[in-house]
Amino acid sequence: MHFAVTGGAGFIGSHLVNYLIKEGHSISVIDNLSYGKKQNLAEVYDQIKFYQEDIRDFEALKKILKNVDGVFHQAALTVVQDSLKKPQEYQDVNVSGTENIFKLAKEHGLKVVFASSSSVYGHKENMPIRENAERKPINPYGKTKLDDEYLFEKYSNLGVSIIGLRYFNIFGKGQTLSYSGVITKFLDRIKKSKSPIIFGDGSQIRDFVFVGDVVKANLAAMENESSNLLVNIGSGKDTSILQLAEMMIDFSGLPLQVIFQEPLEGDVYKSHADISLAKIFFKWQPKMELKTWLRKIISDEDFDDI
Repeated sequence: MHFAVTGGAGFIGSHLVNYLIKEGHSISVIDNLSYGKKQNLAEVYDQIKFYQEDIRDFEALKKILKNVDGVFHQAALTVVQDSLKKPQEYQDVNVSGTENIFKLAKEHGLKVVFASSSSVYGHKENMPIRENAERKPINPYGKTKLDDEYLFEKYSNLGVSIIGLRYFNIFGKGQTLSYSGVITKFLDRIKKSKSPIIFGDGSQIRDFVFVGDVVKANLAAMENESSNLLVNIGSGKDTSILQLAEMMIDFSGLPLQVIFQEPLEGDVYKSHADISLAKIFFKWQPKMELKTWLRKIISDEDFDDI
């Protein structure tokens, strides 16, 4: 099959592209390189078509998507604190860009698997979170993802085959500091023998899922005969930020103590996925354990290559 991957030079997108190539698919990557890097695609660059285009450019997308069988839509601005400063830019890229993809999917009869986010849920007390929980985002980034889901509903009703994956906290190699991953930020400080910084008291709950498992969920969604679904993609396990920091310090063997600072604006307190639907519809199960990956990364030479 010939698939397009928007944001294909970014963290999740590049892992997806590499995997799809190994699975024997033809790939067109669309990325404006504002955050993505071509070196993330170095191993497969001569096997893909690369288009340095912006998802807000409808005409550019139209030329590319007329020749594909489906679209993995990963392109987005994703940093919560950044969205507080630039809400209109986030709205423009994340919502207008997504509508361009859905419009062209309708025009060309394409299936779309798109990246939504657990941010659509906002603050929740009852854990784990199921897909039918009320959607009430607390920051502009989450609001853009909710608007994407409204577009999903609109275009699904128009007959477009779409599946949205609500990503929880994704970890893995290639995650930059500009991406919102707390694990990367902790690793960067520990690598420099500095204490990890926690914003708040560390009791915040997160659901960490490995990027390789997320990639497989994307392909399972594309290959599944179902459509018009919104599905949680997480590990189904909860970890507090303090537990995470202490685990990483322990693996490093360094005499470090966590530094606590004021909580960040727009930060969700609890986030823990119920992944029953993904198991049922996609026959998908996350394989990589957070503790296993962290131990390997921190204790191995790989630590310098994160």
